[in-house]
Amino acid sequence: MRKSRGRTGRKRRRKPLQSFMDGVNCSHKLEYIKLKKWLKDRGFEGSNLRPAEFRETGRGLMATKALQAGDLILSLPEKCLLTTSTVLSSYLGGYIRKWKPPVSPLMALCTFLMAEKHAGQKSPWKPYLDVLPQAYTCPACLEHDVVTLLPEPLKKKAQEQRMMIQELYMSSRGFFSSLQPLFAENTATIFTYSALEWAWCTINTRTIYMKHPQRECFSLEPDVYALAPYLDLLNHSPNVQVKAAFNEQTRSYEIWTNSQCKKYGEVFICYGPHDNQRLLLEYGFVAMDNPHSSVYVSADTLLKYFPPLDKQRKAKLSILKDHDFLENLTFGWDGPSWRLLTALKVLSLGADEFACWRRTLLGDVISARNEEHTWDVATKICHFLIEETQQALLQISQLKRSKENLKTHLALVEMLHLEDLKILQKSAEILCNLKRATT
Repeated sequence: MRKSRGRTGRKRRRKPLQSFMDGVNCSHKLEYIKLKKWLKDRGFEGSNLRPAEFRETGRGLMATKALQAGDLILSLPEKCLLTTSTVLSSYLGGYIRKWKPPVSPLMALCTFLMAEKHAGQKSPWKPYLDVLPQAYTCPACLEHDVVTLLPEPLKKKAQEQRMMIQELYMSSRGFFSSLQPLFAENTATIFTYSALEWAWCTINTRTIYMKHPQRECFSLEPDVYALAPYLDLLNHSPNVQVKAAFNEQTRSYEIWTNSQCKKYGEVFICYGPHDNQRLLLEYGFVAMDNPHSSVYVSADTLLKYFPPLDKQRKAKLSILKDHDFLENLTFGWDGPSWRLLTALKVLSLGADEFACWRRTLLGDVISARNEEHTWDVATKICHFLIEETQQALLQISQLKRSKENLKTHLALVEMLHLEDLKILQKSAEILCNLKRATT
């Protein structure tokens, strides 16, 4: 470290503020003080993690000491977890057991969350409910103008997600009405569509996987959800590894880290090797420089580059469909995927090569012409997707200026497209270098 040049030589360089280097500690905030007390009353002994605000990820948990691989980072007693057992032992239990056809475990949890949120101050779960997000950024919650700007496969899934919540709401209205004896107000004003959307997103984005035995009072859908207060403040990173499971001996849900973390650094867990489209769909966020990310190529885009007059086109499409080669065709950080190239090779087979389609699916090289045509089409598709992504980014930037209220949602979709653009540009570079190497 350089010495300072003060006249006395004793002047020290001011230590940079901790908040600029890492997160800003939030454990002094009233909602976290109340949450910690609530958890303590239920047997939680605390941990080396503190709630904090981070520049890149927003709210998360900060390490108060350096963590090593193999350290137990959090142990949450069973009493702190919100599961279907919690719901069945509550005032809702009798109504759920009586209702036919049985409600799903997911619906039972949604109903409990909505009812407890409505109870406000009277809810024993209030300290937890107060730290839950008031709104979510899952595609089902995005405005129509924003959904139209999503990449094609994600746009379709976003619409399916919204329809699924709408169907869940419509099919549950009878059950909600049956709960009327529990409330002074009309149940229709408590169990609204927006209340269900909030509860569904809470469960979809925040639950940990915990298998529960099948119960007759529930439908046959798997009962695998547990809401874990405090633990659910941990953010996702694709670059860390953790071991997480319910410990039958200690009756606690435990998380052990396989990664190191410096003091005051953000502690991450990994939600799984998900690409950005999956992260946005399931959790409502996008991870920068995500190694698992890829850009999807739809079957429609694929077919734009092959002549409709090809007599074997129908047969080729049938082969690809039968062998599941029309889905999950992608460009990644390392260029076009093997699945995408295989689909292109089958579509590029000449009339005299068509009989070799089985060998193509196994990865054999059929001819130099077939290989060259495949790489050529892959390059064209990559450039088409680059242009499409740039067009979407332009629309987003125009909308951001005119729709102030959509700025947060638009920024999220913009981040997704910027990541896609980086992947496509990298793929284009790989394809260009390959062409140079083979000519």
